[in-house]
Amino acid sequence: MTQATSPMVFVVDDDASLRDALSSLFRSVGMQVELFASPAEFLARGPITTAESCLVLDIRLPGVSGLDFQNQLSKLGNTIPIIFMTGHGDIPMSVRAMKAGALDFLIKPFRDQDMLDAVSSALALDREHRAANGAVSTLKARYDTLTRARAKSSPWLQRAS
Repeated sequence: MTQATSPMVFVVDDDASLRDALSSLFRSVGMQVELFASPAEFLARGPITTAESCLVLDIRLPGVSGLDFQNQLSKLGNTIPIIFMTGHGDIPMSVRAMKAGALDFLIKPFRDQDMLDAVSSALALDREHRAANGAVSTLKARYDTLTRARAKSSPWLQRAS
């Protein structure tokens, strides 16, 4: 796996020691990692352009909660798969996260393998979504080309333009 195509895991958690531990875990299996202490830092990063990625997000963060941040990302049109983690979760919280599209909800402390499994599933989903979106974009571009070519050759379509 090359550096340019390595999966990217974004971690947003206010606990520096947990961020570092997760970074070591993900790097140990060949993933790239970017760490953020807050949702604002993550948003300041700019658009995500990696081949495949996911977001590991803490529920309790200073300022905006992880659940509110999930909603904010959705409103921005960001469809990155999200895995929540928390040391203070409950069933209603996990249900709310999953209904809003989270892929997993892990309670701290979690097993490394549980996190790796959740991230692997999220990356696979993101890869599928990116492939599907790419196919749709290609079809739209081809359709637009056909539509312009046909309009140039058709007197009826030229009048309608």
